[in-house]
Amino acid sequence: MVETSPSDDWAAQIEAQRQAKREQFRDSGRSPLPVSMRGDAFPGLAHFEPDSAYRFVLPLHEHDEKETVTVETTADGEQTYRRWGEFRFEADGESVTLQAYRPTDGSDRFWVPFRDETNGETTYGAGRYLDLEPDPDRVDGEWVVDFNVAYNPTCAYNHAYECPLIPMENWLDVPIEAGEKEFPAAPAGADN
Repeated sequence: MVETSPSDDWAAQIEAQRQAKREQFRDSGRSPLPVSMRGDAFPGLAHFEPDSAYRFVLPLHEHDEKETVTVETTADGEQTYRRWGEFRFEADGESVTLQAYRPTDGSDRFWVPFRDETNGETTYGAGRYLDLEPDPDRVDGEWVVDFNVAYNPTCAYNHAYECPLIPMENWLDVPIEAGEKEFPAAPAGADN
């Protein structure tokens, strides 16, 4: 089910979140950017315009068995998650399924990584992430899956970071023209 009429301030909230992220990247000592790219040297972040067509309210179809999966990382490491369930929806006229993973640390959030047809063109080549937090205002197991808040992993900005790779089961054959675009500057090494 697509929620076609998000609250009036939905786009303003998206823009405010993006502005806060730009400020954090530019000014914070905890920025993932190398020091040489902060402050006045900050190249900015690029995003698609907010588009409610990429905002879905969906049930999570839980798997009977929550299989533990090992996900490789950009630094030849591994991380483990539980394949908890899947979201089913239509994008670009195609039926799409995305797996939702839960960290094995017992938290109740979901990690929903994905690759799509924009990767390597207008978005980061290795894919993007969504983090879903429980919403006490939602009922019947529905979740807001909003690709407008899709973001790049930290290794898109700095190769010093280790990022989990997108499992092949979440590689989509459709474009998702929402959320964060490719970083305007090439990733740098570890000079932070």
